[in-house]
Amino acid sequence: MPTAPDEEHPPAEPCRVTLTGEGPLLLDGPVEVTLDDGTVARSDRFTVALCTCRRSRAYPWCDTSHRRRTKR
Repeated sequence: MPTAPDEEHPPAEPCRVTLTGEGPLLLDGPVEVTLDDGTVARSDRFTVALCTCRRSRAYPWCDTSHRRRTKR
């Protein structure tokens, strides 16, 4: 049964996620990310770029490694 909004605890704003073609996921921060092994990574930045290519040396954060392409 839904309850009325509590004036002391207003509803949280939804998190904004932006998909960027072949780049990272952009999230409005701060964020807390739980990795596969249970490790928790936190960022207090106002916008956070999450790596989707898994090439980042700073994983789960994007370091723009997706921009580097292998030579053919």
